[in-house]
Amino acid sequence: MRVTIGRRTAVAGALAVCGAAGLTAAFGPFFSPAAWAHGPTRQKVRESIEINAPQDKVWAAIRNFQDMGWLPPVTKTTGEKGNEIGATRQLTLTGGATVDEELYKYEPDMMSYSYRITKVDVKVLPVTNYSSTLTVSPASDGKSKLEWAGAFYRGFPNNDPPPELSDEAAVKAVSGLYKAGLEALKKKIESGS
Repeated sequence: MRVTIGRRTAVAGALAVCGAAGLTAAFGPFFSPAAWAHGPTRQKVRESIEINAPQDKVWAAIRNFQDMGWLPPVTKTTGEKGNEIGATRQLTLTGGATVDEELYKYEPDMMSYSYRITKVDVKVLPVTNYSSTLTVSPASDGKSKLEWAGAFYRGFPNNDPPPELSDEAAVKAVSGLYKAGLEALKKKIESGS
């Protein structure tokens, strides 16, 4: 009786016996486990701004999960459950597109909350599995620091994404959104409007 195994099975068996580290040392990066990696990787963006106002004033401007009117492309916010965990909101953007979000962490004592996007068209924001946190902390001379941090995957889940749904496009879009939002909020708070 003759047993035939496929080429992939033979290669996998050889790697298991020899060990990937030994092959990497012997044959270079071609056999590196990183060289075999594929698909998207989680991207992260962190932007912050110093605002000439006390923490309480900055927190008051962002603490209501049901109001994101300070973010430039948002024309309307509707939602349910206020600042309770599981609260939802829908942002309507200039042009009519919408983004659905859910609050999953709310820590008023820490002046921080976290939310995730539950529904968005990747043509509007080229991301998937997006979550984000806003945090107010002290800065020097009675000023405050507002930080907006997010983690997400690109809009195209498979290999070889089109340019508009790539990692670079996702990072650029989120970073641009954060910077615009933080600048607008700084201007609003510092001008007293």
